[in-house]
Amino acid sequence: MVLLHVKRGDESQFLLQAPGSTELEELTVQVARVYNGRLKVQRLCSGAARGWAHPGQIERPAWDGERGAGWAEGSGLTDDQIEELKLKDEWGEKCVPSGGAVFKKDDIGRRNGQAPNEKMKQVLKKTIEEAKAIISKKQVEAGVCVTMEMVKDALDQLRGAVMIVYPMGLPPYDPIRMEFENKEDLSGTQAGLNVIKEAEAQLWWAAKELRRTKKLSDYVGKNEKTKIIAKIQQRGQGAPAREPIISSEEQKQLMLYYHRRQEELKRLEENDDDAYLNSPWADNTALKRHFHGVKDIKWRPR
Repeated sequence: MVLLHVKRGDESQFLLQAPGSTELEELTVQVARVYNGRLKVQRLCSGAARGWAHPGQIERPAWDGERGAGWAEGSGLTDDQIEELKLKDEWGEKCVPSGGAVFKKDDIGRRNGQAPNEKMKQVLKKTIEEAKAIISKKQVEAGVCVTMEMVKDALDQLRGAVMIVYPMGLPPYDPIRMEFENKEDLSGTQAGLNVIKEAEAQLWWAAKELRRTKKLSDYVGKNEKTKIIAKIQQRGQGAPAREPIISSEEQKQLMLYYHRRQEELKRLEENDDDAYLNSPWADNTALKRHFHGVKDIKWRPR
């Protein structure tokens, strides 16, 4: 199995194994799915931590003047406006966390303030940490390959935690539910720029594009124990930057070594030429004192 260290730019993403006989069409799609799946898990974890585990409030719907219900993201209505317009958040009343809610007012009006209790918060927090660990970039250092099954497992864990805390389900407009149903709208966001469509994904290795019409072995040979650094790019972005000859850690160690060497040479230059006379090996009476038995005698007043 060929080991691929997948990167986006200079940033490590995950490890993945594939036989050398794998068609690059299949491999590119596989890498893109794992890459995008990890991004989805990260969005769910950050959204859950921000929205529930800490403030713990359900998103309110987007404002729709024609239907006369809801709130606009980022421009929330005040309590007086909500009362004046006689708006009613029906989903907010139904979505009460298991074990009862703890009210936490949202100053910008984007959330209804129905936070989970401490026990449910811990359920969410623990699940978020476990899901993050599955798709963490630290898996690269540990030599663990990330598969699509592992990504699905992380998503299932998060989905299960949501069902425990909100057994009645989330509102159809809630970003977390939309993520689970693959209906998320990431247009105009940084998260949307990070996603790479499977049809537009490209793999690069050694400054060469791994063309989808070929096999992996056409580029890396038939040695199944090969390890390569493959970079994933969006089609049209051009070739990614080459890998540096030495790693950043190796560069730090070299700089540290030369700094110490420079300081050592500087100290030698500052020393007097006769500084060696204070050394024990330069004492021409040391042998005489040794035979007289007066070596290392120290005098002090009585």
